[in-house]
Amino acid sequence: MTEVTEAPDVRSYPLGKSRPPLAIADLPEPEEVFGVRKLGLPQLFKYALGPSLIALGISIGSGEWLLGPQAVGQFGFVGVGWVILISAVLQTFYNVESSRYVMATGEAPVVGWGRVPPGYLLWVPVGVFLVIFAFIAGGWAASAGQGLYALVHGEIPPAGAEEPRLWAIALLVVVFLMTAAARRISRTLELANWVMVGTILVALLFIALLVVPGSLWWEGIRGFFTPAAPPAGITATQLGGLAGFTALASGLNWYVMGHYRDKGYGMGYHTGYISGLRGDGRRLLASGVTFPDDPANAARWKRWYRLLLTDMWGIFFVGAMLGMLLPTILMAQAVQLSGEAPTTATVPTFVASALEPEYGRGMFYFMLVIGVLILFSTQLGIFEGMVRVTTDAAHATSPRLRRLIEGDPRRFYYPFMLLLLVIIAVVLHLALPVSLVQWSANMSNLGALIFPFMLIYLNRRLPRAARPRIWHYVLLIINVIFFGFFFVNFIADFLGDPLVTF
Repeated sequence: MTEVTEAPDVRSYPLGKSRPPLAIADLPEPEEVFGVRKLGLPQLFKYALGPSLIALGISIGSGEWLLGPQAVGQFGFVGVGWVILISAVLQTFYNVESSRYVMATGEAPVVGWGRVPPGYLLWVPVGVFLVIFAFIAGGWAASAGQGLYALVHGEIPPAGAEEPRLWAIALLVVVFLMTAAARRISRTLELANWVMVGTILVALLFIALLVVPGSLWWEGIRGFFTPAAPPAGITATQLGGLAGFTALASGLNWYVMGHYRDKGYGMGYHTGYISGLRGDGRRLLASGVTFPDDPANAARWKRWYRLLLTDMWGIFFVGAMLGMLLPTILMAQAVQLSGEAPTTATVPTFVASALEPEYGRGMFYFMLVIGVLILFSTQLGIFEGMVRVTTDAAHATSPRLRRLIEGDPRRFYYPFMLLLLVIIAVVLHLALPVSLVQWSANMSNLGALIFPFMLIYLNRRLPRAARPRIWHYVLLIINVIFFGFFFVNFIADFLGDPLVTF
């Protein structure tokens, strides 16, 4: 691993305002990073792909398992499906642009925001605040607790029951123990999501093939490609939540993309990663590193960029669309079987309850297990992501903190995770789980009014080989318009007079 220093030198690369210039080192070859002689298809899946799975694990539990099925269960596919498809496409492009910055500089996005005028004193705290504010509500944790309660007791929890919240808190403790037992935290999350997401998609496909008639499969697929006005009765909050949490978290997707740094993608190989308690405590640089603008590094950049596209479009996008299609058609079948529509209170366990009379108690428990896996994968990624973003921000911008923790970010990461656990344990008592998730999703749409513009500022100043093409900027602006509209409408609806009614 090439050693670089935080201090600027004659080969430094100025980028933006208020942060140190980037040091310069050559891009590594992927084989060097992943320790293989040749990066063939087996090595690709074993070593190179994976950060998008962490994002996908988060995605499947919020939009795909809760908000999408609830909307389809209440209003049908037409007028809802196209919102899902557009959101997934735009978010995948946005993920690629966020990860482009990470690969080219080795900096997590929250650190990069500090390079945007007027500087880190404004944008780094704003980035941390929006992530915490969006996800601190704990709806993802409370929903997992509901599923686990039903799995343990064999029945849906009564309204207002305390035990599901206690299960939610217990699962937060499990997340803490998983990260504490890790050598490299990102790798542990990645492996856990390979198992969970793979199990989830295979199981959902099997159940859908077993219980869903072909007509509903066709209705679900057709709904994605049928432009239509939103169905009558759906609220701005519901539609904005569906748009925001389809695929991931619209304008806040960047909070997960720092895993590409920890994976060693591009210049992340030079800047380090956050170790677990069993790890080697490898140094994490406070400022990033970029590469010289020469033909050799340009060729290596193209290889890394192809890996990123493969990870994002081949795993994240395909997985997100399957993760939305399968639960929504299962929900549609559950509605037909039960003659009822899911409510905000019942959606986490609705499919399991509806399928039980037709397919037996075994199906009830099987669907609950899948539901708990889905919601726990979300819980794992969101909880760790909030801690990671705050740790990266504090470590990069505070020399005093780096001295206090002696350069080891774990000394901040784990105490802050425990503090956050206590706060979430209190907050998740405040509302129904799906209401909390809808709030989080619409707060994510707020990020779409801010961060795409910041990515445009940063990415157009990267080394020439890493800069986006003009149509990438256009797509970022479309992100602003699409998700920003839903946020503005959500706020208007919250205040009592939405811009648009359906």
